[in-house]
Amino acid sequence: MPRVTQKERDQLIGPLLRDVSRSFYLTLRVLPAVLRPAISLGYLLARASDTIADTKVVPRDKRRAHLVRFRQQFEHRYDASEMAIIRSDLAQHQSLPAEKLLLERLDDCFAMLALLPEDDRRRIGELLGVITHGQENDLVQFPGESEKELAAFETDQQLDEYTYAVAGCVGKFWTEMCVAHLRALRGWDLAEVTALGIRFGKALQLTNILRDIPKDLRIARCYVPRQRLAEAGLKPEDLLAPEVMGRFRPVYDRHLDLTLDHYDAAWRYTLAIPRSCGRLRLACLWPIFIGLKTLALLRRSEDVLDPDKRIMVAQGDVNRMLAGSVIFCRSNTVLDAWFRKLRDEAVRKE
Repeated sequence: MPRVTQKERDQLIGPLLRDVSRSFYLTLRVLPAVLRPAISLGYLLARASDTIADTKVVPRDKRRAHLVRFRQQFEHRYDASEMAIIRSDLAQHQSLPAEKLLLERLDDCFAMLALLPEDDRRRIGELLGVITHGQENDLVQFPGESEKELAAFETDQQLDEYTYAVAGCVGKFWTEMCVAHLRALRGWDLAEVTALGIRFGKALQLTNILRDIPKDLRIARCYVPRQRLAEAGLKPEDLLAPEVMGRFRPVYDRHLDLTLDHYDAAWRYTLAIPRSCGRLRLACLWPIFIGLKTLALLRRSEDVLDPDKRIMVAQGDVNRMLAGSVIFCRSNTVLDAWFRKLRDEAVRKE
């Protein structure tokens, strides 16, 4: 196992994390210091597996083999030669410099992993096991790369299993890490709160799915189940035409409602965090508030199937939510009123 210096670790969970984590970086950076290294490293490793799965120039069978190779590093003794194979096959094909650098620095990531306590290594290994199995299934479920090869989930259960494999399992990991390292959470009912944390992750993933439908359709993926589309007399291919939005709206609204139900669970999770854990509260508040604001825009938009329209929360709104939450993060009364207001906006169409 290669050695990794403190400076190299700081670079991994600092600049590199920032460049690959997009909007989630602020959430990771606000975490309590005792949680930040392990959870950030878990995120980096999950992003590396995403990069392996998404490198389209490499044949699918080869990508699946690389995912198995990657997962085995958590199940057995680390093998640098296996990581060298992944780097050789994939790094050169990355269009984003940060993703290329992440693959090139996998040895350092695993060296940092080896320095963590045994229980944290186990939790990260379990997380990556679920994620990589889900990514393998995804490559089988969606075998095409363009809208001409469009595939779809058949049932609600498939969609639910997918949201667990890519995000719900992160809620479980996050909760277990918090309970293990924060004394203030030792009184939590782990089973109950973990179930809420899983739904928290599903809420965020469903938000991404509902926002990204037109983009996903054009890379051969329809996450809206066929059985729900059939109820509206639609097929996955029909969603390529933005003008079917009127017929699709009842199906779409049903999924918005499901997502809101998951946000209710996420909110119960957040209010269960003691007021003394201000940083952890902020790390949960921010994705919830931004997610609800996104759902409100999606609820009112008639352009959710238009590939030329990108629906996003304005940066000014994000900044105001961030600033306000810092001020009021210890007031359950203010936060609950704020949540109810945002939730109501995500229900109303006008």
